[in-house]
Amino acid sequence: MRLLVIFACVVAALAQELPLAEECDAEKCKLPDCRCSGTDIPGGFEAHRIPQFVLLTFDDAVTVSNIETYRSLLGERKNFNKCQVGATFFVSHEYTDYRLLNELYSNGYEIAMHSISHQSQDYFRNADKELLRKEIADQKTIITNFGAIPAASIQGVRMPFLQMAGNASFEIMKEAGLKYDLSMPTTQFDYPGMWPYTLDYASTQDCISGPCPSASFPGLWAIPMIAWTDLDKYKCAMVDACFSTPADDDTEGWFRFILQNFERHYLGNRAPFGFYVHEGPVRTRPGLRAALVRFMDMLSTMNDVALVTASELLDWVQNPVSLADYLQKPCREVTLGRRCRSVTCVGLPSNHTTELLNMNNCLRCPRVYPWLGNPLGE
Repeated sequence: MRLLVIFACVVAALAQELPLAEECDAEKCKLPDCRCSGTDIPGGFEAHRIPQFVLLTFDDAVTVSNIETYRSLLGERKNFNKCQVGATFFVSHEYTDYRLLNELYSNGYEIAMHSISHQSQDYFRNADKELLRKEIADQKTIITNFGAIPAASIQGVRMPFLQMAGNASFEIMKEAGLKYDLSMPTTQFDYPGMWPYTLDYASTQDCISGPCPSASFPGLWAIPMIAWTDLDKYKCAMVDACFSTPADDDTEGWFRFILQNFERHYLGNRAPFGFYVHEGPVRTRPGLRAALVRFMDMLSTMNDVALVTASELLDWVQNPVSLADYLQKPCREVTLGRRCRSVTCVGLPSNHTTELLNMNNCLRCPRVYPWLGNPLGE
């Protein structure tokens, strides 16, 4: 009897393991819904005949402490084609002011997910599907309800600390109706850079912070975080993670540093250039902030560069067109959700801390602070 129980447990465990993805078959994997991992330019264009896309992303909670940075950096800024620039916010839940999150969304920026709890690397490395369902799927529920942001507009996720959780996070992404992951750095495919690809087939991208996905997830996209090279030639996935950088107040040094990394893309295969950063270093390092503003000013004068959201990038990758045709496209439109009815909730009890928490949102005051397993705070 005991042997039968053990055998049944082994069979059940094996049944939960997904089969390995197969090597990509370029004859079967074709746009718009499938793309093999690689450095080839979508659509087969020559590099100078396509736009250079730039992604500006910020991680973590949106609060009264950082909203002024976002407002002043982005403001009324336009690309060369007179369309509003894009930015993508990977938002963690705790301390987020959902009224301000709604403001960013309503102003045309993309809201994506960065988990509810933002706990340690080990926590996410070992997370199973049930835990990730609470961290990812439940966060979508929180943003949709308390931020008054349409569920269909929430398409992406970035894992905290860029720590992958194997196949589990992608299984939950599929369940939650998400489209892309922007968590996986590459240091091997930085020149020429790796373009976004789907996970229908096995990826050839290097795995920096595994476990990385090994199964097939048709229709889910990976946007590689192409590494920067710092002043000592070390690779870094996020700007504020680079070890050797100019002095905090050295605007000219920071501008040259940004430009050197940008030109590796612009003068190469024009794989998307990522300016991935946290708001804190931008606010506290005057040289970095001034250089970023100068860089964005420069981009707005270039007719072959576009600062876009992650979803806009994927729209082009799925349906690539020439630079000339891209410049003729209409600007993106924002699909507004319900009106944000400003609510301030003070002193909410929580199941994860003894601290009483405040919560500004667009819906109502929940009974308890929304958290894992209870996204509506009921």
